[in-house]
Amino acid sequence: MVTSKSKANVLMLKKLLIFTLVMFVFGYALVPFYEKFCEVTGINNLLQADVRVKDNWVDEERWITVQFDANTRGLPWQFKPLQTSARIHPGEPVNVMYEITNDSDREINGQAIPSYSPRFLDKHLKKFECFCFTKQVLKPNETRQMPVQFVIEPNLPADIDTVTISYTFFELPGS
Repeated sequence: MVTSKSKANVLMLKKLLIFTLVMFVFGYALVPFYEKFCEVTGINNLLQADVRVKDNWVDEERWITVQFDANTRGLPWQFKPLQTSARIHPGEPVNVMYEITNDSDREINGQAIPSYSPRFLDKHLKKFECFCFTKQVLKPNETRQMPVQFVIEPNLPADIDTVTISYTFFELPGS
């Protein structure tokens, strides 16, 4: 004999299962919306390597000075570019090395966030390789050199002759 309490429990279980299924489908459907939102707002530039530009030409008539900067926030790390600036032609691929040292006696996870000057530089900067795309884990007293490979497109406004690429490392939770 099924009691009304048992019927109520079965009904509640069915409702919870349906609710769970609906929430799973909703969460799964948000992925393409989130990716599109990131693409439109430019957030993806912080998370993924840029695609190599095909048929990129080098403007050999023009020079740009690229200044490199490195900072840490709340980390016992030394972080610096191995060269502070480079003089390049727009469209010319550039390779720069940064060096980082964990001065602590513990393993630390960090993530670098880029920033640019002028602010719109990100529209003309295409990175092929960058340590900022992934979490960096440094063991105690470890030193590591990390490359950044990029190109500044020739369509950068002609009145810009100096740009700055800066990276700031932050400690990731759970270190």
